[in-house]
Amino acid sequence: MENTNLKKLAQQLNLSISTVSKALRDSHEIGASTKIRVQALAKKLNYQPNPNASSLRRQKSKTIAVVIPEIANNFFSLAINGIESIAQENDYHVLIYLTHEDFKKEVNIVKHLQSGRVGGVLMSLSMETKDYAHLFELTQNNIPIVFFDRICHEIETAKVTTDDFTAGLLATEHLIINGSKQISFLSISDILSIDNKRMQGYLEALNKHNIQFNKSYSIKCTNNDSDNYLKIKKLLNSKNRPDAIFASVEKLAITVYEVCNDLKINIPKDLKIICFSNLATAHLMSPSLSAITQPAFEMGREAASILIKHLDKNRTFIPNEHIIIKSTLVARGSST
Repeated sequence: MENTNLKKLAQQLNLSISTVSKALRDSHEIGASTKIRVQALAKKLNYQPNPNASSLRRQKSKTIAVVIPEIANNFFSLAINGIESIAQENDYHVLIYLTHEDFKKEVNIVKHLQSGRVGGVLMSLSMETKDYAHLFELTQNNIPIVFFDRICHEIETAKVTTDDFTAGLLATEHLIINGSKQISFLSISDILSIDNKRMQGYLEALNKHNIQFNKSYSIKCTNNDSDNYLKIKKLLNSKNRPDAIFASVEKLAITVYEVCNDLKINIPKDLKIICFSNLATAHLMSPSLSAITQPAFEMGREAASILIKHLDKNRTFIPNEHIIIKSTLVARGSST
């Protein structure tokens, strides 16, 4: 017989995966009639949470998994340092898994973790993730998740982020104050919560300063560096090219530098640049890179602290909580 999972139950009942998951856990948020429907179908289809995961969770694993999109990004390197500092203080081991911004890889990693190898998971979503069935399955198997940076609002748990909206507003205002009026926003994904918040801040700053939003200045980039180079080159070769760029992530800002070098565009005279970045060598770039610096180490420590606190108390359910740690604007040569 084909295995039944939460997604299949939700589809047959015409309910969200979140509702089905909560009903099976007898959550007070779900009405009695809905619980009866869900539990009856689960019994009929012989739905079973992973028994190995449940068994191993009772053994109180002292290992946590960290699932992130990439390691080359300086933000994630610093966040891992913060996570490991808390893990070591509490005698936990850390396993690191990379999705490489690939949703299928993320799903496979999470399914692997359902075997019960780890006590809990710290996670930052891939840029492709918009289906969360695999994450609901993980929590249904009593393996708690805490999200950091790239979060999933649909899962009831703790989330640790920075003030992306406010920082996006400040970054854009910084460019405006320094004389820019035609500001482009480079996004990495229209799915990610961080990207949407940063763009909302960008749009709010334009509105605040009575600058009309130009849709052609909003460029959706990808995880492919070559494609991004061509998109940015087309933007900067256009007749009505922008006089400033706000990049949502540091890798896009680096590509802007490459394009400007090839097109002989002077930074900051012809084009000002600012981005979200924890690049340690930002001050050594020519010109030095202006950045919104995230508290990556602190975010990693906070996320790990929350998860380990619940694991030590043998709690598999972590209630909704959103912790916001402020970023810092560091103005350097690329925008002044």
